[in-house]
Formats: sequence, structure tokens, C-alpha cells
Amino acid sequence: MYHHKAPHRRWEPGPKHLTMYDDVTMPEPDNLFDDYSNRGRAAKEQDMSIEKTMDKIDLKLVAPRNLNPEQKNFWDAAYEPKNEAFRKANLKGKDLVRWKYQRYIKDYLRCIASVDDNVGRLLDYLDTSGLSKNTVVFYTSDQGFYLGDHGWFDKRFMYEESLRMPLLVRYPGQIKAGSVNDDIVLNLDFAPTFLDFAGVGKPDDMQGRTIRRVLRGRTPRGWRTSMYYHYYEYPAVHSVKRHYGVRTQRYKLIHFYHDIDEWELYDLKKDPREMKNVYDDAAYAKVVKQLKAELKRLRAKLKDTTGAPI
Repeated sequence: MYHHKAPHRRWEPGPKHLTMYDDVTMPEPDNLFDDYSNRGRAAKEQDMSIEKTMDKIDLKLVAPRNLNPEQKNFWDAAYEPKNEAFRKANLKGKDLVRWKYQRYIKDYLRCIASVDDNVGRLLDYLDTSGLSKNTVVFYTSDQGFYLGDHGWFDKRFMYEESLRMPLLVRYPGQIKAGSVNDDIVLNLDFAPTFLDFAGVGKPDDMQGRTIRRVLRGRTPRGWRTSMYYHYYEYPAVHSVKRHYGVRTQRYKLIHFYHDIDEWELYDLKKDPREMKNVYDDAAYAKVVKQLKAELKRLRAKLKDTTGAPI
């Protein structure tokens, strides 16, 4: 297990990458200024916006508290000239949000660059030592993250940017390099997969299925066509309301059930950015009925009785 925390808040780059991207203007998400029209209260009442939630430490307008004098001098040399220019500019409105986005996304990607460097060192070691031929490498995360999408940072919501997580797998000779699979795979599948590669049977009480054949391009018949999600942590940091939902290859149905009682449906083929809730659109009535039945089935299968009933 080889873990990196740096891309997590507060995105503090290492010395090697402190000025990386200084001469670059990063493209903005097309919904950086999302006004959450055609959505319910949950999207409007969160507390995870780049505009309102990020503080001076997030934005590196003050240095981290744990730096020694040498580190502090190094940090200030990288950030203070840019901070001074920011203070003189006295930005307002959308210009201020754009500045905050640039500061955030560059720090985030600086941290990712360090992760890339060090994952590369590990892969190089496996290659030079001859271990790569008999080592399965999984590169993944515990969730996705908002990088300005919908004007947000952080995670929690069932929307695509945080629901989806990276998964790359390398096993020379058994997994074709560069191959891509679009089947629905969950982090619940990791443990059964590790056991499968190790030649060990899966305990009966373990959720998930091995993805060994999926990785080889031979997805088993009867593979899942939907997945279940449930977020419980409210009231809490970032104020994302409790919700559960089901996602298929094309559709996503979400029920916000705590403090409010609202449903959202997204057609991911027509609306991949999830900008318009079509739950009340009569054209999707049949889809809603089908997804509610599937959601009820998944909740029963997983024995999840928390939250409002369907």
C-alpha cells in the first residue's frame, strides 16, 4: 500500500513543484459559475464552493503553520510575490473567483505532479528489479474530486466528478497495455480481485466481485448494470445533504432525504455535466419507475434500511 495524501485539502506542494504552472492559465470548467438552476436545494445549500468556502490557508494567502524557518523562507519566496500582486489587484466578483480557481487548480496539480513522479519511481523499481512481471499494480483513489466543476472543490455528492474514481491496473503479460473497459466496477471489487490474483477464495460475506476477467477484456455474463451510492454525513463539514441513489450506464437517480425530500434524475448521455434535473419530465416517467425499482432492489440486497424509504 503506497499512499499519498498531498492532493487532499490543503493541497500543499513540495519544494520541487512550488512554482510549477506559474506561467500557465488553466482552462476553466464550463460550469465554474453554475447557478444551480434546474437543480434542487442540496446543490444550492452546500458549503464547498471556491467562491465562498475556501479560506486564506486553502488559497496560500498565509503560509502553513507547521513550516520551520528554512521551509517558510522557501514557501514565501514562491507565494508572496504572487500574493502581493493579488492584493494590489483588489479583485471583485467573477474576477476574484477566477483568481481563486487558478490558485486552487495549480496547487492541486502541483501535488498530483509529485504523486506522478513518485509512482514513476516505484514502477521503475519494479521494472529494474524484475518484479514487475509478477506484480499487479492498482492505481486508484477513495473518490473523485471537484476541480472547479459546479464551482466546487471537495467531494461527497453523487454527481459524476466525485462519484467516479481513477482506476488503472498494470500486470504485464496478463492485462493488455492501453486497453480500456467501461463496465461498472466498484471499490468493493478490489478485495475479491486481490484474493483472486493470489489464488485465494472469496469469503461468502464479502461484497463485490473479482474484476480479473474484466481486466482481460472478458467481462463475465451477468455483470452488474447498476450501482448503489449512499452519503450519510449531514449535518457536517461542507453541508452536503444525506442522499442515496442508483447509477446505470446512462441514468442516475438521486434521493435527497434528510432535511428535504427531493429527487433528481440525470440523463448522462444527453447531460453528462448534470446541469438539468429531469425527474419531473413526463418523458422520463418510465425511466424513473424502473430506476426506483432497481434502487429498492439494491437497498434490500445490501440491507440498507437507513434513510427515507422509496
